[in-house]
Amino acid sequence: MAERNMAEHEPRGTEARMIAEARRAFFVIFGFLCLIWVVQLGNWADDEALVRDYGIRPHDLLRLPDIFTAPLLHVSWEHLQSNSGPLFIFGFLAAYRGVKKFLLLTLLITVTSGLAVWVISSSDGVTVGASGLVFGYLGYVVLRGLFDRHLIDALIGVVMAASFSYELSVAVPGAPNGVSWQAHLGGLVGGVVGAWLLRERAARATGEPSARPNTAGASTAGPDGAGRGTPAKPAGVELSPRSELLKELDDLGL
Repeated sequence: MAERNMAEHEPRGTEARMIAEARRAFFVIFGFLCLIWVVQLGNWADDEALVRDYGIRPHDLLRLPDIFTAPLLHVSWEHLQSNSGPLFIFGFLAAYRGVKKFLLLTLLITVTSGLAVWVISSSDGVTVGASGLVFGYLGYVVLRGLFDRHLIDALIGVVMAASFSYELSVAVPGAPNGVSWQAHLGGLVGGVVGAWLLRERAARATGEPSARPNTAGASTAGPDGAGRGTPAKPAGVELSPRSELLKELDDLGL
């Protein structure tokens, strides 16, 4: 009886954890957006001095640490507005499976995007903006479902890839003037690498103890009631793609 009750409550526990993680992801992304808007207010009030002082200046070794401050800065309100929507959407989708993993992903994308600008861009300008993060989150969201083998995330990735594939035109040389294709490309590479490095391994690669079949003493009875010794197939050991999709939808409360 106890085992049956635990099994009955397990989906509710999974759903509750996912909802709690999604709630945390929402507040993290919302808080980050509030931060960059406050930073832009200070930058605007100081005649864009923050951009000049803390933006990425390529090939300048003393300015290398600015790769960590540049994503918080924008050259204008229009620049910030254009990044805010995609940053919230892709950031939330990247974070709702786990905020800790998302923070590691953000650090990785910040480094790859910033280094791409610092190494490749010409040294006659300063680069700022969160678009490198946007492209990194996009790359992560598109590939995470494939690496984690989550059907819901895979479907989300397909939709995002189909809806925003046109954005990739600014992640290659030949992007419009004033657009840093280096930051976009570096961020995209960071997101793809992050999807691989942060993929879920343990339960799917090795199998959990509860997922292993236990056929000891299992048999099918013949017409006379005698056991034939044929192992019974344990139920629920391996889910079909349709069953897995329905399970994930149920975990999400859909």
